[in-house]
Amino acid sequence: MSRLFKTSLGALFVFAACSADASAANITAGKAVYDVSCVTCHKTGLMGAPKLGDKAAWAPRIKKGNAVLVSNSIKGFKGAVGVMPPKGGNAKLTDAQLGDAVAYMISGSK
Repeated sequence: MSRLFKTSLGALFVFAACSADASAANITAGKAVYDVSCVTCHKTGLMGAPKLGDKAAWAPRIKKGNAVLVSNSIKGFKGAVGVMPPKGGNAKLTDAQLGDAVAYMISGSK
């Protein structure tokens, strides 16, 4: 094997390992955001929000992809069934925090 190939393969391995750790950290951070900002609607179904763990309600949303869900959570969304205010009504949340919260809700709703 060439030296460049070995180095590239090693870098890919390190990146994959770091990505797995980052995903776990994002889920953990997402739970913290959910518990403070998202739980009000996503626990009770307020304003048509899909409840955490409701696989049937989340399945069509998950099919749209993570990027769409995160964008909707940042910008807000009005659908046939419910309404999502921009940033879930908490303007202090960062885009990264919203992405983490979406990842947490998806992981708990598959």
